[in-house]
Amino acid sequence: MKKTTQRLIVAVSLLATVALFALFLSDILIPFIKLELKNDVDGAKALLSSRGILGFLAVVLVEALQMVVVFIPAEFIQISSGLSYPFYIALILCDLGVCLGATIIYVLVTTFRFSSNACEKNEKKIEKLAARVKKDRGTQLLLYLLFIMPLIPFGAICYYGSCRKMKFSRYIFTVATGVIPSIVTSNLMGMAARYFIGNDLPLWLLILIVAALAGILLVVLFLFLNKVFFRENAGTPDSAYMTVFFAALHRFCRRRQRLHVDDARIRDLSAPYIVLCNHGSFFDMYYTNRLLENAKANPSYVVNKHFVSHPLIRRAASKAGVIPKKLFYSDLSVPVQIMRMLRKGYPVIIFPEARLSVDGRSYPIVDKSAAFYRRLNADLVIAKIRGSYFAKPKWRRRFFRTDVTVSAERVIRRDEIAAMTDAELNRLIDESLAYDASEEGIGVYRQKDKAKGLENILYRCIDCGALYTTKGVGNELICTACGRSHRLNERYLFEDEPFSIGAYYARIKELETAELSDLRLETDVNVVIFHDTGKYKTREKGRCILSPEGFSYRSERHSFDVGFDALPALPFSVNAEFETYHNGDLYYFYPTENRRQVVRWALIVDLIKELRNGENREKEDAR
Repeated sequence: MKKTTQRLIVAVSLLATVALFALFLSDILIPFIKLELKNDVDGAKALLSSRGILGFLAVVLVEALQMVVVFIPAEFIQISSGLSYPFYIALILCDLGVCLGATIIYVLVTTFRFSSNACEKNEKKIEKLAARVKKDRGTQLLLYLLFIMPLIPFGAICYYGSCRKMKFSRYIFTVATGVIPSIVTSNLMGMAARYFIGNDLPLWLLILIVAALAGILLVVLFLFLNKVFFRENAGTPDSAYMTVFFAALHRFCRRRQRLHVDDARIRDLSAPYIVLCNHGSFFDMYYTNRLLENAKANPSYVVNKHFVSHPLIRRAASKAGVIPKKLFYSDLSVPVQIMRMLRKGYPVIIFPEARLSVDGRSYPIVDKSAAFYRRLNADLVIAKIRGSYFAKPKWRRRFFRTDVTVSAERVIRRDEIAAMTDAELNRLIDESLAYDASEEGIGVYRQKDKAKGLENILYRCIDCGALYTTKGVGNELICTACGRSHRLNERYLFEDEPFSIGAYYARIKELETAELSDLRLETDVNVVIFHDTGKYKTREKGRCILSPEGFSYRSERHSFDVGFDALPALPFSVNAEFETYHNGDLYYFYPTENRRQVVRWALIVDLIKELRNGENREKEDAR
């Protein structure tokens, strides 16, 4: 069948679906709701009786045609039918509609060789999912798996099944029975809405019922997937845990940015390999997962161990093949886990900066790992995410909808790695991952509160030097001491010098560097200690001190000093806390006054480390 004819079929089906659904709304659903609101039960029954077969046909045809179109969600008509008709009638009508749509698709595919872009796109997802099922369970069981997973539209599943040369009787039986759990859930949601309308149920109860139904379905689905289809995948990225996590993450993120993926350089790359990526946003896991969406194997992630420290989350992360690592703390188990995952044939994704960018520029990589990468004897992929920093930086709560691009920038083959020295490989990684969000120029930001929260990282006025006097108001960063302001334009650049957030932060660095030799920071803190076991935590009060000699903490129960040789960095959460490990325990320090200062503490540590590293390099060069 010609592409023009295929597009025409989809277009006609789309128009027919919209028209029929609009007819169902105006002729049945809306009048029915009005009668329910008036508590006119007899009138509502009379309305449905008067429409009779026409109402039934509308439900069946809408359900059938939306499957042909593929990208229209089936839940619209299923919930509407559950709202309008008794449960058993709604279930039968929706199932008949699915069977009719599946039959149309079967004929289009087997007789006319019909296909579409939507079908091809979903077929790749299905084939990748099928590859994750370790045992060959046959097409029929695979279709059942697909129907109960809320990831792929019914229509796309039917297109896939029709291409697998199944007998029609077996195919239609699989479709008719496989869709029942989803239809039942949607119909019950419609029934709950009907009782809410007709019986004056409180809104909170309706929300609770709908959430409970969705929750029950997801729990049953997860248990079924984990115990039946993905039982052999426990402890790997092919597990049901990873599937459910990224399915939920995709639903959350897909409408919050316009994501563009360039995977041309890795499309035919065989796993295992290491992916190194810059780190500008908390959602970088999602972006890199989309980059490897068409890869032949799902990736494992090296993540902050604190995020998976809760016993339940830690268990789920272990089942999902996640590799937990303490930030800036030596942990010999991490290299072992990375090598084990590579031996199993999975890519491993690492964010070498180990912390989110504070100013849109890349952090220097503290843990130089070239020697380790060389021992792995695996290809290295350098990935780059552009646009994520301004979409959701660590200093702003609000998510800006904008363009985000994730791409595989280059592949360093294992034979190239073997020919390099450690210094050469480290330098190549540093140069390849370096970025400045303000120079990317891929987004336009028309929001009117672009500077809100910016004072939490640009804490010092570069015009008068005053500390903690900046304030983000609308699109302007204003100093309350000298009155100077810097305005952000639609490219998230300042209209005057220093022109970018990164350049402003660099000016602050210059001011702080000039004062380093005499600098001494002290603050009283509330402390939360997460113990290495992850099973409990301690709270206390104490005092932190930072000077050129190192970092110190004092309290009634704990006291320790950390020199800069043992303090690679001081991670922090904006306007909240800074943190470090000591004897395996993680200390979160919350200043009791002026929590904006946490960024300054982190910056001072970075500056002193940079100064010490420079002095060490000079000594080595002198030798």
